[in-house]
Amino acid sequence: MADATLQTDLGRVLVTGGSGFVGANLVTELLERGLEVRAFDRVASRLPEHPRLEVLEGDITDTDDVAAAVDGIDTVFHTAAIIDLMGGGSPSGEARKRSFAVNVTGTENLVRAAQKAGVQRFVYTASNSVVMGGQEISGGDETLPYTDRFADLYTETKVVAEKFVLGQNGEQGMLTCSIRPSGIWGRGDQTMFRKVFESVLAGHVKVLVGSKEVKLDNSYVHNLVHGFILAAQHLVPGGTAPGQAYFINDGEPINMFEFSRPVVEACGERLPTFRVPGRLVWMAMRVWQFLHFKIGLPKPLLEPLAVERIYLDNYFSIAKAQRDLGYQPLYTTEQALEHCLPYYVELFERMKAETGEPVVHAAAPTPPKG
Repeated sequence: MADATLQTDLGRVLVTGGSGFVGANLVTELLERGLEVRAFDRVASRLPEHPRLEVLEGDITDTDDVAAAVDGIDTVFHTAAIIDLMGGGSPSGEARKRSFAVNVTGTENLVRAAQKAGVQRFVYTASNSVVMGGQEISGGDETLPYTDRFADLYTETKVVAEKFVLGQNGEQGMLTCSIRPSGIWGRGDQTMFRKVFESVLAGHVKVLVGSKEVKLDNSYVHNLVHGFILAAQHLVPGGTAPGQAYFINDGEPINMFEFSRPVVEACGERLPTFRVPGRLVWMAMRVWQFLHFKIGLPKPLLEPLAVERIYLDNYFSIAKAQRDLGYQPLYTTEQALEHCLPYYVELFERMKAETGEPVVHAAAPTPPKG
């Protein structure tokens, strides 16, 4: 019987993708906790210098680079990945090769090198999409089976890689687990709200997709980092985390447009109120994506996976993480929005300036309560 009270120190830590949004926030938190940290990434680091931080540039597909990255490490947090939300059976062989090389083969390289180097703990970053598959999920848990319906390369590679990582639990003395975030947001986000802002600035948001009652969940980056660290601390013989996957999110399912509305309004814009059936939009984007790959049409306005996230309930319970890891979100959505609004307003103004439009400095309103 696994014991949730068993925990361990993390020792010396490696964060792959250490220059990315999640990785950089994780590195910062680990340093603040007094740990020795090595950040590994293929791009030059934007992390500030710190006496307990070592920055290593390299390629996760290069076995020599990976061996150097794990040397002397006790705990690995693997956040590096290519996020390609296009896919299904449509993309070119080159696109598939690139995503699989980094997200699957790179993960396998890292696990094997870590085992050889005597690493004790390995925390993998998956996604809630590994079980979605275009179905409606309300409060789903970790007993849901993996999807075998892949509308995008990211999900396809994450399923393969998570299965491998969890299957290696206990091999050569290394314990493994996997974290499944939802949409990740917060200061430093260059994905979730950037896509929203791109659509707003391009004038594409004429209607809203799907019902207002449809909900998804999100992972505020500081809540997610908290979950990562708790999972690693519970990777101990007889503990709860070895071999397990965990949904880590904010625990507050919400309609995506209602979640975005206070941010968009803080930027001086308005979202429409008229809604169109989500299934119709999803079908149109699937056809558009197919034609994009086959005859070279421009990319669709929305990836099919993104449409599924806004027209189907897809939110997940954090009960297992609460029970096994003692996880509780550190910040409510309201608290996190208050903290992040200045960053998102600045991001929007910067993007607007890049389009050549005049920038109007809007005052950020207080997020609505409840």
